[in-house]
Amino acid sequence: MNVSDDYLKDLIKPRSDIFMEMELYAKENHVPIMQLMGMESLIHLLSLQKPKSVLELGTAIGYSSMRIATKLESTTIVTIERDVEKAELAKAYIKRGNLQNRIEVIIGDALEISDDLFADKKFDAMFIDAAKGQYKKFFEKYAPFLSDGGVIYCDNLLLNGLSELPMSEVPRRKRTMVRNQHQFTEWLMNNPAYDTAFLPVGDGMLVSIKR
Repeated sequence: MNVSDDYLKDLIKPRSDIFMEMELYAKENHVPIMQLMGMESLIHLLSLQKPKSVLELGTAIGYSSMRIATKLESTTIVTIERDVEKAELAKAYIKRGNLQNRIEVIIGDALEISDDLFADKKFDAMFIDAAKGQYKKFFEKYAPFLSDGGVIYCDNLLLNGLSELPMSEVPRRKRTMVRNQHQFTEWLMNNPAYDTAFLPVGDGMLVSIKR
């Protein structure tokens, strides 16, 4: 971490006790939650957009969905998590935060869940923060449920620095993931159906507005 990072983090307003507790739990138990600068940027963008409904792929312990719901008090969120233990913990945190009426947790693999579950739904925003290397599949499966003019936010495009390395320096077991993420980024940046920008905040975010 450099001085600039410290300075920027000092500008972030303190979070409530439950969020500080979740951040500590995530750090101690190696649970991947959104980096602070990325989280703050996402919340700010959503505050400008003011979506009525959000679909999140990748609940983890519920940190990002709760941060969003706390800031956007008229927004409802559907969030999907395949890890049962994490999903149940997310439900517990959501209940403690009195947000269970606005955040629905669906347990299952987002790529295997039937489209019929969302047949009558349209979301104003989507947030993809699930299995790295599978983003294109997530995008293609759920983009049809995005309302016209809606926005899709994709986090972790830098893969904690792996995306910036020459492929020869990427650990072999992670090369397929990195290649897939590179291909997804290029595909989305050139997709004529979306106006996409890459934001170098947190671990890298793509913001795509449906034309």
